[in-house]
Amino acid sequence: MNIPRFALLAVAALALGISAAGCGGSSSSSPAPAGGTNASSGSSGGYGYGGGGSSSSASAVTIKAASSPLGTILVDQDGKTLYLFEADSQNKSNCSGGCLSLWPPVDANGKATAGSGVTAGMIGTATGSSQVTYDGHPLYWFSGDTAAGDTNGEGLTDFGGAWYAVSPAGKAVEQVGS
Repeated sequence: MNIPRFALLAVAALALGISAAGCGGSSSSSPAPAGGTNASSGSSGGYGYGGGGSSSSASAVTIKAASSPLGTILVDQDGKTLYLFEADSQNKSNCSGGCLSLWPPVDANGKATAGSGVTAGMIGTATGSSQVTYDGHPLYWFSGDTAAGDTNGEGLTDFGGAWYAVSPAGKAVEQVGS
């Protein structure tokens, strides 16, 4: 039987998507992103950078403030929203396993810089890793955000805690009245 290569790739992508959707214990209380699920549109990251966020190769990241429907929030150099996880401890990530496929950590291998509207002294790294922190909060991208300015991860309650965009003051930006 001669099956076209694109058909095999489509089946493989579907199988990967189904297995990724089964990871973790998502119990989101917020509506799903526009795509209909909280799963990544790619194999493991969702931003099209390959493998999980803007810094899959642990390249430098610039953190800056940007205006959004949520107010002023932190974004990376590409305008992708940065999130904190309320289940994290000070300077310590509690996201692992399937959590990391939906919430890729901002990993800059210690090369994070402050852009406009951000306090350089609030940028650090998580204990025992090169994950970027802001005011002690480990930072993440959300795989359901596919374009600059997306905030689809706001208020989700995946993996045992709530996820929020981060203000330049280092606080959770909790959307009111949604």
